[in-house]
Amino acid sequence: MAKTEKKKAAPKKPKLPLPEGVPTVKAHIPKAVRRAESAHLTPLPPRGEGTAAVLQRLWDTVEQRRIAGDAATSHSARLLKRGTPKVAQKLGEEAVELVIEAVARNREATIGEAADVVYHLLVLLVDAGIQPSEVWGELERREGLSGIVEKASRPKALLAIAQTTKLP
Repeated sequence: MAKTEKKKAAPKKPKLPLPEGVPTVKAHIPKAVRRAESAHLTPLPPRGEGTAAVLQRLWDTVEQRRIAGDAATSHSARLLKRGTPKVAQKLGEEAVELVIEAVARNREATIGEAADVVYHLLVLLVDAGIQPSEVWGELERREGLSGIVEKASRPKALLAIAQTTKLP
């Protein structure tokens, strides 16, 4: 009989010291999160002909995530859970990114950033309890009205509060 040889274990990498009180147990990443992360790495399908109906579906989805979403698996639920200041900050960040891409005349990136802005705008509306139909109604009210005339119709007190000379 041959002697059984023991395999040498690979040398362990030295572990960095952890501050006191930090658990050393690895966190379990939910399967849904792992699946979503791997899907993010796959190429997106080609864009189809979009319609405005997607806005209502997206708003409905974000509202559903507000009501019953899991912050561990839903970006919308996580963002809404962090509160209005974070929701507003994220919309502002996305708007800046959109402006940068538009100024750079990067068409594909501008489309992607515009989609991010619309999504984060809808998250902000959900957070504020505003139905998209209220915004569409305001747009209809302004339809056919010159922007210059509309701004001129605003109360002067509003201009004083705004503390700007950029409005007429």
